[in-house]
Amino acid sequence: MGHFSDALDGGPLRLELRSINGRDFALLRPIAYSADDYTEPFVVPAQLETFRTDMASVPWVFTWLVPRSGRFLPAAVLHDALVLPGSYAGPEVTRPEADRLFRVAMRGLGTGVIRTWLMWSAVSMATMWEAKHPRWYWRSAVVGLIAVVTVLGILATLDLFDVWNLLPWMGERSLGAELLGGALGALVIPAVLACSWGRTFAPAGIITAVALAFLVHVTLAIALVYTLYWLLERAVSGPAVRRGPPFGG
Repeated sequence: MGHFSDALDGGPLRLELRSINGRDFALLRPIAYSADDYTEPFVVPAQLETFRTDMASVPWVFTWLVPRSGRFLPAAVLHDALVLPGSYAGPEVTRPEADRLFRVAMRGLGTGVIRTWLMWSAVSMATMWEAKHPRWYWRSAVVGLIAVVTVLGILATLDLFDVWNLLPWMGERSLGAELLGGALGALVIPAVLACSWGRTFAPAGIITAVALAFLVHVTLAIALVYTLYWLLERAVSGPAVRRGPPFGG
């Protein structure tokens, strides 16, 4: 699966970071990653002007499930470098290949299987979003899949509580039958919709859609609670409240 090491002496990895502004960090010591299928290692330099990382790029609404740092942190730093031209030394890789290396490196660090694939799916969506040929198609595929699954998840909830019986795979059945129908729909429909993501990204589409189908209610609830908190914080602290701590660069 490859392994991380200290780029200066070849010893065990020493991941040393300096905070720039509370969100971005610079390496104080270069790190190296040797992948099994590459003869040269990937080296991320300790140069403030060359490279910065935000650790794991996880939207705040999902940090309850996937934190921004953890066992996978070295893999996240490596990935940030691999997707920024000129930010690392080593073999040149495409962005989808950088995503794959991220996934492999996470598993090598002992990250759980489910968390590994969820995080790989997230970076794959970012890769699709930045794709240029044709950009409109890939962005439409991402937004379309997320929108359809979110709407269906809400409709399934309304159907489950007999507010609006609209989905044919649930209908007016027993609670157990409706739960089973909703679960099957959350698995089958994303798999069909993910075909629009192409062979390279279809697995990421399936994982993203299935996860969203089962977690949409929790995510919306957390978003509501955080929004209420943020509005209250602004009302109490005033417009000068910041999203991050006032660290200097």
